[in-house]
Amino acid sequence: MHVRPLAIPGSFEFTPRQFDDNRGSFAEWYRFEPLEEAVGHRLDLRQANISRSAKGVLRGIHYVDLPGQGKYVTCAYGAVLDFVVDIRVGSPTFGQWDVVRLDDKDRRAIYISEGLGHAYVALEEDSIVTYLCSNVYNAQTEGAIQPQDPTIGLTIPEEFGEPILSEKDIVAPTLQELLDAGTLPTWENARGFFR
Repeated sequence: MHVRPLAIPGSFEFTPRQFDDNRGSFAEWYRFEPLEEAVGHRLDLRQANISRSAKGVLRGIHYVDLPGQGKYVTCAYGAVLDFVVDIRVGSPTFGQWDVVRLDDKDRRAIYISEGLGHAYVALEEDSIVTYLCSNVYNAQTEGAIQPQDPTIGLTIPEEFGEPILSEKDIVAPTLQELLDAGTLPTWENARGFFR
């Protein structure tokens, strides 16, 4: 498996070797050793999620208050652009993002550390995304940032027109509003959590 650090500290891309023959293909989409070596600790698997999205659906930017929820994400069917957004106050890349195309051809996955924001847009109809999570869902600790916040400036392909958003994401606060409210995770706390 090939591992590539992304531009946002604490996020990584994983590209598996695939074995193709006349029956189809096979790949190990998750293996603990490469993840542990890259991240510095094991993924303590507590929950697995799956979502199906229509073409043009934009989900996120979502995050979980620390201790948070680390996520290992892949696209089992279709294709998505998956965004990692640094929302950790004091981080050298605060407010910046990186993006990886996840699809059912290359079978890439990304790891998103606790304290980071996450969003994706479906590039194909009925795209299926799966997540392995280090913590269980808790509505009390989940947060959302307006995915079309111009200060973040996620690049969504124009071919989709206006992305399809949930009501929760439409009314989510901007990054600046959350910064002013003092409710975002901090770089210091995130680093302390990993130590």
